[in-house]
Amino acid sequence: MNAKRVVVRGAVQGVGYRAWMKRQAERLGVSGWVRNRADGSVEALVAGDAAAVEELLRLCRRGPALAQVSSIEEDLADAPSEPGFRQAASD
Repeated sequence: MNAKRVVVRGAVQGVGYRAWMKRQAERLGVSGWVRNRADGSVEALVAGDAAAVEELLRLCRRGPALAQVSSIEEDLADAPSEPGFRQAASD
């Protein structure tokens, strides 16, 4: 299983990014969570088959129609303890 912590920066809050990412993760069978951060970025923990995780990250570089992604930071992480993908409370 491949797991990564991701921080997405740009115009990514108030544009449906978290709900969009949840739908994409569920479609790809990726588990984890996504949340807004106080600094205006979106943070996520994504885990699953390496190809599915990479596909989700590729999609996240564009985001939903109204988002304007300026950068994505990726770090290796431990897999989440809970199954499924959820929208977590904001940081």
